[in-house]
Amino acid sequence: MPYETLDFDLQGNVAIIRMNRPESANALNRKMGMELMEVSIECDENPEIRAVIFTGAGRFFSAGGDLAAFADAGESMSKLLKELTIYLHAALSRFARMDAPLILAINGVAAGAGFSMACCGDLSLASADAKFTMAYTKAALVPDGSSTYYVARHIGLRRTQELMLTNRVLTADEALDWGLVNRVVPADKLVDEAMELAQQLAAGPTKTYGMVKDLLLNTFSDTLETQMELEARGIASSAVTEDGREGIQAFLEKRAPSFKGK
Repeated sequence: MPYETLDFDLQGNVAIIRMNRPESANALNRKMGMELMEVSIECDENPEIRAVIFTGAGRFFSAGGDLAAFADAGESMSKLLKELTIYLHAALSRFARMDAPLILAINGVAAGAGFSMACCGDLSLASADAKFTMAYTKAALVPDGSSTYYVARHIGLRRTQELMLTNRVLTADEALDWGLVNRVVPADKLVDEAMELAQQLAAGPTKTYGMVKDLLLNTFSDTLETQMELEARGIASSAVTEDGREGIQAFLEKRAPSFKGK
């Protein structure tokens, strides 16, 4: 189905989500939040989707929330923000829980909610000219979009405090050095490298990827014994999937496995 604020395309087993409000720096408004929720459910439900790329159109990844739309809401601003965060947070929850790995292709400035969304993926590639800033407290706003969960886990509490309280701007290379992204690539190679990585993952054991994602979401909250029990149950479950049986057999036969995502 067509979307107003997003482009959504399926190339083989790879879904590509592109925020498409370049005239507004891909700022997040109510409609984009709703449409992100809709595509996240599609990515979670469609078994043909085995990897997802998330990026932005134009010079910005996303400048964050649409502050002009917030101001236009007047006395209803609080209501608007509660509704918008329901949609956005539902989308990010689906992305985190779906089996398909989510690859962030950060094509430009990621500010505010754009920064938050840039931290929610399983793997993250940044254009060499990308920049990162939290920006929330600059407008006297509190961070949302999962940033208070993910950012500290990626880079530690002290650096997170610095970013959220001072709104320091990070270059792509600094983001790589701090652990916010996995790789920095030339701007003209970003989409190609993201697609190459996505295709590699889309040929992998999709159900197993989902189990790994679940384990890592719990790693900072569960005890050692709980996490090991989840690992035990996970490896036992993955071994008897169709891909698990194929992976073991391929190893024994000294050949490349052919995974089906099942």
